[in-house]
This record gives sequence, C-alpha cells and structure tokens, in this order.
Amino acid sequence: MIKLTVNGMAREVDVEPEMPLLWVLRDVLEVKGPKFGCGIAQCGACTVHVNGDPVRSCSYPVSAAADKRVVTIEGLAQGGRPHPVQQAWIDHQVPQCGYCQGGQILVAVALLRRKPNPTDQDIDEAMTNICRCGTYARIRTAIHAAAKKPAKA
Repeated sequence: MIKLTVNGMAREVDVEPEMPLLWVLRDVLEVKGPKFGCGIAQCGACTVHVNGDPVRSCSYPVSAAADKRVVTIEGLAQGGRPHPVQQAWIDHQVPQCGYCQGGQILVAVALLRRKPNPTDQDIDEAMTNICRCGTYARIRTAIHAAAKKPAKA
C-alpha cells in the first residue's frame, strides 16, 4: 500500500509503485482535474502539486508521492472560496476550452509562492505548460492580477 494525502485527505492505494500518479488520481481515486495531454511530461495538463511543487503527474511515479501532500485543482480553493489565482482566471476570462487550465493555474500558484510580484520574463520562464487555444496573454494578465491579491494562508 502506498500512502499519500490528496487534497487534504489521507489515502492509501494498492497499485504498482511505478504507476504514474496521474492514473492513480484519475482511475483509482476518481480525481478528474488533472488531465492526460501528452503522456511525456511536455504539455502540463496533468500538473499537480507535490509538497507544494508543481509536477507533471503523467510521468511521476506514485511511489515518489508516497507520504507526501498532493494538491490538484480540486483542492486549491479554501473555505468554499476560489484561490486568488482561480479568481483571476475567472475575472480575466482566461479559459477557452479549459482543458489545460487546471495545470496552468497550479503552475501559476507555485510561481506566485516563489515570486510574489513576477515580471513578464518570470512568467514566461515559469509558465511552460502548453495551451492549444493560445490564451497566453490572458494567463499573463491574470497572474499579474493575482499577484496584487495574495492568498491568505
């Protein structure tokens, strides 16, 4: 059994240690926010936080998440209120299709944790997830807006 905490809930899974965390989340634990995009850790649709750091869960073995905190887009809001980055995404109408946006938001949250007032260059360097709809300008605007309203934590 592999123990991990997903969105604040202690969980145990009986799976092969090398099974990608993405499949454990989606198929075993029924957490559907992280998406399968490419399967080779390039697009970022599968991004989750492991102990606060963004990881691409399609190529991250579940054994590497053992005894760690995993947060998906479903676990980001607190007290029924969207995280400031989620709210900025809404306010600036970032998504088009929305498929990649959970991963985009989680990378943005990690960026703002490291750099509370990022420059455009900081954003460009951190936001390596792919958005096939091309919402990059709105993503940048939303990150700057969220930086002005830091999360309470």
